[in-house]
Amino acid sequence: MFESLSQRLQNTFDRLGGGRVVTEQDVKDAMRDVRMALLEADVALPIVKDFVGRVRDRAIGAEVHKTLRPHEQVVKIIHEEMRDTLGEAGRLNFSGSTKPHVIMMVGLQGSGKTTSAAKLAMYLRKEGRQPFLVAADTYRPAAVDQLVTLAKQVNIPYYEEGVSAKPTDIAKRGLEAAKNADASVVIIDTAGRLQIDDQLMTELEEIKRRTNPAEILLVADAMTGQEAVNIATGFNERVGITGLVLTKVDGDARGGAALSMRAVTGVPIKFMGTGEKISLETFEQFHPERIADRILGMGDMMTLIEKAESLYEEEEAMRLQQKMMENKFTLQDFLDQLRKIRRMGPIGKVLGMLPGMSKLQMQGMLDNEEVEARISKVEAILNSMTIQEREKPKILNASRKKRIARGSGVEVRDVNDVIKQYRQMQKMMDQLRKGRFPKIPGLEGIDMDSLGM
Repeated sequence: MFESLSQRLQNTFDRLGGGRVVTEQDVKDAMRDVRMALLEADVALPIVKDFVGRVRDRAIGAEVHKTLRPHEQVVKIIHEEMRDTLGEAGRLNFSGSTKPHVIMMVGLQGSGKTTSAAKLAMYLRKEGRQPFLVAADTYRPAAVDQLVTLAKQVNIPYYEEGVSAKPTDIAKRGLEAAKNADASVVIIDTAGRLQIDDQLMTELEEIKRRTNPAEILLVADAMTGQEAVNIATGFNERVGITGLVLTKVDGDARGGAALSMRAVTGVPIKFMGTGEKISLETFEQFHPERIADRILGMGDMMTLIEKAESLYEEEEAMRLQQKMMENKFTLQDFLDQLRKIRRMGPIGKVLGMLPGMSKLQMQGMLDNEEVEARISKVEAILNSMTIQEREKPKILNASRKKRIARGSGVEVRDVNDVIKQYRQMQKMMDQLRKGRFPKIPGLEGIDMDSLGM
């Protein structure tokens, strides 16, 4: 979502001077670029002016910390102000509410409310709660059917009355059904419009009055752009939203919607969604510190770790660690880990969470499509092997390699390359086991200092 903004800011930081004090000219030049970067990212003008002003006031004449270079000092200030602009971490607040707690999902048509409702239900179940879905969108064609289908898909209880009843009545009766089902949280999927109108808002106000929600979450398309401010303001003035859910953050969004809506409403961004797939991998809690890191090209190790942890049971992780320490890691283990990496999301997104890697991507030194193609080829080669061959790679003779190459649609040399990479990995593990830090193939020519590593 923030790639273009991140790239512009990285270029700005690279041009800053190298003195012991951040000069007024340094700051002036940097702020001009930052202002343009934010405006190009569709951040609303008043918010840009306020942000740039705060950074300028802090940065001019700032003494550089003894461990930081001038451009790093400016980056630090921008990071802190970006984090403050994005607000606090996204947490649902049910204090003062009785069970079942009610969450209203509101927003424009096409923003992803129904899909987000199902994803939120899965998230709540993971947190140990008993979610319940209510289909109160009777206007959009097939909206009720969509929610019912998703609820069945993820095995979440639901309530629906088709499209003939009034949404306000459906919401109220759905709440009663949730109580009878002993649910702890009710998620009401309300209707959207192509634009904000009085009829929509009056209906939402009535649903709010009759269900007394603990949370009213505005679901907004991250690609909305400048219109995001008007949308957020309109919903907030009429129904009083308590949080934001950004969808399609993996698309061409410039990031401005996130900064603008958060700033004008004063409510936190609570969740971010990617794609239509209903899974926990495509719905994450919002962490301003991590997003600020992503925007400034510092990676997002915590989210990467959490994604990895969600795919591993503790016992499995310990078993894998033991095999690696004993240098008994097989091609079957290699294939298993490759499949898990795939489940974490697009490889470009995963690599972008590693510190320094986003900069390599911007500089064209790391081609996401090329990396994806290589991984697909390796996976095809490993899938063409028998279990015995993956467990005992030493038995891979010339005839077996030819068969594997034919089965995976590659050349024999490609099979040899995979085996060579596997053996190099074995050597690296052996060096680590003996307490020596190995050289990493492929990174010898990269200046790690330039990446902040």
